[in-house]
Amino acid sequence: MKATTRVTASAVIALSLVAASCGSDSDSAEEVVEDVADSVEGAVDDAVETAESVVEEVTDDAEPMKIGLVAPSASNDLAWTQAMFDSLNRVAEGRDIEIAVTDGTFVVEDAAAAIRGYAEDDFDLVIAHGTQYGGPLQEIAADFPEVSFAIGTSSDFFGLDNIFAYSVDAGQGGYVNGVMAAQLTTSNNIGVVGPVPAGDAKLYIDGFVAGVAAQNPEVEVNVNYIDSFSDVLLASEAAKALVGAGADVLTGSAQMVVGATGVAVEEGIPWFGSQSNQTGLGEDVVVDSVVYHWETLLNTVLDKIAAGTLGGEALSISVADGGLELEFNDGFPLDADIKASAEATIAGIGDGSIVVPAGE
Repeated sequence: MKATTRVTASAVIALSLVAASCGSDSDSAEEVVEDVADSVEGAVDDAVETAESVVEEVTDDAEPMKIGLVAPSASNDLAWTQAMFDSLNRVAEGRDIEIAVTDGTFVVEDAAAAIRGYAEDDFDLVIAHGTQYGGPLQEIAADFPEVSFAIGTSSDFFGLDNIFAYSVDAGQGGYVNGVMAAQLTTSNNIGVVGPVPAGDAKLYIDGFVAGVAAQNPEVEVNVNYIDSFSDVLLASEAAKALVGAGADVLTGSAQMVVGATGVAVEEGIPWFGSQSNQTGLGEDVVVDSVVYHWETLLNTVLDKIAAGTLGGEALSISVADGGLELEFNDGFPLDADIKASAEATIAGIGDGSIVVPAGE
């Protein structure tokens, strides 16, 4: 477009010189000026039309960024995978991307095949949504240096400049839920069903325990890790055991909590959700859900890729930056004072006046 502008300017100068050389006859000069003006106007119109045509061609030629998501559980699990799936779809509302999903890849070898397949198909970003995929991802990423990869939750990008590591400060959300749970229990006994003591699940649970203790140190919190992310039946049995021991409030993390929420519904006791909005699992018992909103982080990654940075960084979301959001269930009769205490806790975490313990 700059070249077109220079040519047009040259033409105007040439026409002006012609006008200047046309003698002293004022009528002739006026005619020449009018001709020059018409020529300039036409040249400008042509330049604008050419510029618009170039923009349209560039826009038409631009292809959407292709993102492949590989995850261990179903994309509608109301937990770990759905949180990322929903975030990707929200990102798609504001930018031109194509999303492909391979879910239910609990077997690491199956996930590795899917990750490699997306890389071979020239996807711009391949998300390995599970720390357990780290081993094969290192090898795959080294084989495809022009493809960007992301793995979470993790702070380790393995020293490779085409891997983004992403994590979530889930302990912050757990802490807020713990503050509320300590005010809802009447038995001073709360139960927690966890998968394995690692990753964001452990952060959430550690934060929850800390929040309960901060609100009421007399409340007992019993944590039962079932050593599985996917065993719904085992989660149900663990929840029943916790209720049998006196728990009148429950929470948990990971996709297997479907089993635990079922027990909360049967017993009519409050449930605090995490990762994705779990209101649909028990509209009468779910108090709120600490939902992972990955949108800002995803947009940051996509912007970096567009600018030529394919990885080599660790990113995170938290309550303070809006990446963790408490979504309350309007169907649960939560006391206004308890909700206000949650909001005050969120504000305290955000301004640094409340520091959530990192856990063990």
